[in-house]
Amino acid sequence: MFSKACEYGIRAILFIVTKSRYDERTRIREIAKEIGAPEAFTAKVLQKLVKNNLLHSSTGPKGGFFLKEKDIERLKLIQVVKAIDGDSVYVNCGLGLKKCDAEHPCPVHHKFEHIRADLIEMLSTMKVGKMAEDIENKTAFLKY
Repeated sequence: MFSKACEYGIRAILFIVTKSRYDERTRIREIAKEIGAPEAFTAKVLQKLVKNNLLHSSTGPKGGFFLKEKDIERLKLIQVVKAIDGDSVYVNCGLGLKKCDAEHPCPVHHKFEHIRADLIEMLSTMKVGKMAEDIENKTAFLKY
């Protein structure tokens, strides 16, 4: 459903949140290793998140990626998805057709509308802080 970049971005930001809660900054090498992604690809994804003001970075010996506590509590999953994948998951055809709308629907168009609405609702209400908390409490996992 999401691009590989978006999947990595979600995992990366959740890992960064778990570190940021302890006032730690984390570097690309550690993030990439933790989420199972290539370093260069991870760097590009994180750059998008920084550019969209969803993530902070600093350089130097104590540098790395981090989120401020107020951002952790406010940041919603939909913001991460939009920063990386845009709105394609909400507007594109479920079968990948170039032209698909209510007037000229594909075979799954009307059912997919409901799925899209549910997806938007889920992403709009899920806060990354809560998701990271679930990971820390071991009620959810980033690695299997």
